[in-house]
Amino acid sequence: MSEGLLEIAGDYFQNRIAPQAARIDRDPSALQLALQGMGDRCLLALRVPKEWGGAGWDERTYRQFQILGARYSGALTFLQTQHQSAANQLATGSNQDLKKLYLPKMAQGEKLVGVGFSQLRRPGEPMMKAFPVTGGYQLRGQVPWVTGWGFFGDFIIGATLPDGRSLYGLLPLQDLPGLQCSPPIKLLSMSGTNTVSLAIQDYFLSRDFIVSLQPADAIEASDQKNVLHHGFHALGCAWAGLDVIFGVYRQKGLESLKNAHQRLEKALLSCQEKMLNSDRAGFADKLHWRGRAINLALQCAQGAVIASGGAANIFDHPAGRVYREALQFSVSGQTGAVMENSLGQLLWLGGQCYD
Repeated sequence: MSEGLLEIAGDYFQNRIAPQAARIDRDPSALQLALQGMGDRCLLALRVPKEWGGAGWDERTYRQFQILGARYSGALTFLQTQHQSAANQLATGSNQDLKKLYLPKMAQGEKLVGVGFSQLRRPGEPMMKAFPVTGGYQLRGQVPWVTGWGFFGDFIIGATLPDGRSLYGLLPLQDLPGLQCSPPIKLLSMSGTNTVSLAIQDYFLSRDFIVSLQPADAIEASDQKNVLHHGFHALGCAWAGLDVIFGVYRQKGLESLKNAHQRLEKALLSCQEKMLNSDRAGFADKLHWRGRAINLALQCAQGAVIASGGAANIFDHPAGRVYREALQFSVSGQTGAVMENSLGQLLWLGGQCYD
């Protein structure tokens, strides 16, 4: 069943999404149709157990899907990842009523949900706080990034409690008393995903909409456990860059293009194999492979630009789009450890050039 659904996803991405990737990147209406197409194929709750209406995919199959999606459309991949993350968080949470209400409708896109808890990773004074009150919690603070304005009806917020624990709760993604959304932020890449920031002032969150309460260090532990997660998107982006290089090689037949493609492909296949078979690997190895995937995405995207020449600077050219996506995927879900490793590998690749 998983393999069949993965084939359906591959066919959809390659034959329906790839030809309109440039439009999907910048046009919310095209992106909305692409997202609904995933829902029509039951591709929007892939890690949710089957008893809740999901596909019940194992980790490896989902990682293959991540690579596949990012290869053909960074914007669609980035947007639907928010929804997949929310579905997984609901499925692993403790609120049975929310599971019944949301999960069966999330696989086909009848309910679409985003996430907004990156602020929990930031050091210092919490940006978003939750204060216990009768019947629930009072929320106060800022959410710097929520992707999916106009796509998602709700989102899962992360807030810090007075005792340091983290609260995850379900909020409507719309302007309401106490909830003020910014206009969509002008992003360099994937602008069609409508990323906004929120200012929240004394918004009441009923305990009925609490997804879970987590220990103070839960997000750090999750980031360490799932350090490779965003790296699979970087792998897909690297493949997209190689696709452009190979396309130019087929047109021009230059040996330099063939050699560049072969060498980058060899490195990419090696990194991908290690990441897909990392079950028993330690954190240091996984962190290294995440940094390697990021640098490969940037190398392959830059190779696509160089191979394409001046045409890459045309707004809708695939090389330019892939290059912008590589920038996004190099910082998605970034932690201090990931940044340090990625920079370290960048400097190592430069060798003596930076001495």
